Amino acid sequence: MKREDVLMEAMPYIQRFHGKTIVIKLGGHAMVDHRILDTVIQDVVLLRYVGINVVLVHGGGPEITQKMEAMGKKPKFVAGLRITDDETMEIAQMVLVGKINDNIVSDISKFGALGVGLSGNDGNLLIARKAGTKTVMVDETSQEVDLGLVGEIVEVNPQILIDLMAKHYIPVISPLAIDRQGNSLNVNADTAAGEIAVALKAFKLINLSDIDGVMNADRTSTYQRLTIPEAEELVADGTIEGGMIPKLESCLFAVSNGVLSAHIINGNREHNLLLELFTDNGVGTMIRQP
Repeated sequence: MKREDVLMEAMPYIQRFHGKTIVIKLGGHAMVDHRILDTVIQDVVLLRYVGINVVLVHGGGPEITQKMEAMGKKPKFVAGLRITDDETMEIAQMVLVGKINDNIVSDISKFGALGVGLSGNDGNLLIARKAGTKTVMVDETSQEVDLGLVGEIVEVNPQILIDLMAKHYIPVISPLAIDRQGNSLNVNADTAAGEIAVALKAFKLINLSDIDGVMNADRTSTYQRLTIPEAEELVADGTIEGGMIPKLESCLFAVSNGVLSAHIINGNREHNLLLELFTDNGVGTMIRQP
């Protein structure tokens, strides 16, 4: 397309989204590849300059594992779930808040906007309770496992985000929460993004990952559009499995609770975020009400 055609295709979307709030969950290689992160943050800054309020929520599981191993601590997983003891929690806070969050905020500044780093503890943004034991299968045997300092979000207090966006800041949130007794808990970043999107009455939730979207059963193509019942059926019949499940569940929760649409896209390809938002066909999977 000619440059002027691209701009004209984008214009009605820019008009429609102006003044709206979009929550973006950053994950995948963007968390470890500075080149990829730079292109994503450039897109985010552009969104801010065309009048869209943006909230970023980031993950960091692989980086936590790397730091634990570098410090001589062996990560413990049961059926793919991380056991979080006191030492692991300290390392998670160090990596999420002290490294990843700070890098993202610095990138936002580099490209000309204002970012503010937060964890879910700040301003009681995310209130959680310690997750109960999980029933998992180990060697074909059912076991009850205590995951330690892992939380389930029970309340979101978005006022601090509303105040920051009103002053044109881009909030950057680490997936930590606080319980009623003041203890820090690790929470799932996909879940946190969905909960925050609902609390903010966001226009869209976008999950940036390492895949192009929700794939069909034979993994040859992605779905461009899915309704909630269609997406739920893909989970029920086993088409969607593994790490895609929490991403999709977060999207379904958001759309079921007032967010207009949720999107899963590949964040590794340059400017996919803009292409998903500002073109007619998009580049990933959009989930919305029927």
